[in-house]
Amino acid sequence: MNLTCASCPVKDSAACAVLTEEERDALAAAGRTRVLKRGEMLFAAGDEDAACATLVAGALKVSAIDRDGNEQILALVHPSGFIGELFAPFAHHDVVALTESSLCTFARKDIERAIEQYPALARALLRRSQEDLLATRSLLELTAQGSAEMRLAALLHDFAAAASHTSCHLASEFELPLTRGEIANMLGLTIETVSRKLGEIEETGAIARKGKRGIEVLDPALLQALSGRQAAQA
Repeated sequence: MNLTCASCPVKDSAACAVLTEEERDALAAAGRTRVLKRGEMLFAAGDEDAACATLVAGALKVSAIDRDGNEQILALVHPSGFIGELFAPFAHHDVVALTESSLCTFARKDIERAIEQYPALARALLRRSQEDLLATRSLLELTAQGSAEMRLAALLHDFAAAASHTSCHLASEFELPLTRGEIANMLGLTIETVSRKLGEIEETGAIARKGKRGIEVLDPALLQALSGRQAAQA
C-alpha cells in the first residue's frame, strides 16, 4: 500500500515534516504502510537489512533477551517515532508491537539515499536520535535512583505526554500500552509493587483508572510533581 501523507496523523511531528511537499511525495513513493497486531515483530535482533520505519499509530517496544531467556525492555516508541539502525549491518534488538500499530516502512537503502538528498531530513533524524538517547538515559537514571512511586509516575507522565497532540500539555486520557508485568519489567519492580503504587497514585487524585488499561489524568501538575519530570516548554 502506498503512503498517503496528506491524511497522516503524524505528518507535522515526524522527521519527514521538515521536507517540502514535493520531497515528501518523492520519499513516500519508496515507502509502504504496514500494520502490526499486538505482539507481532517488526524485526528481530540479528535481522540483516532490517527496514526503517516511522510509527504512525500505536506503540512499540525495543527489547533484548538475556542469557537466561528473560526479556528486558530497553525503550518504547510512540507515534511519530523513528525506528531503525541505519549504520549497522544487522538489527541489535527486537522491535515488537505493544498494541495494533501502523507504520510507514522504508528499505534502509531508500532512507540512506534520502539522507544524502535531503540534509534537513538528516538533521531531523539526528535530533530525534539525540532525544531518544536522552530518554533512555533518563529511564536508566530513574530505575537506578528513583522510588517505586516516582518510577511509575514518570512512566505514566511520559505516556500522557506521548498521547498529547501538543508538547505543552499532557493528554487528559490515554490507554496503557504495557501490561503490569511489562511495566514491572521495564521499571525493575514486581507486579505486586506496580499494582500497589498505581493504586496509591490514584488515591492522590493525580489520575483515575478507567477500565482495564484506561488512565485519566485528573491533575497534570500533581502527576508531574510525583514523577520528578520537568514541565514541558511552550
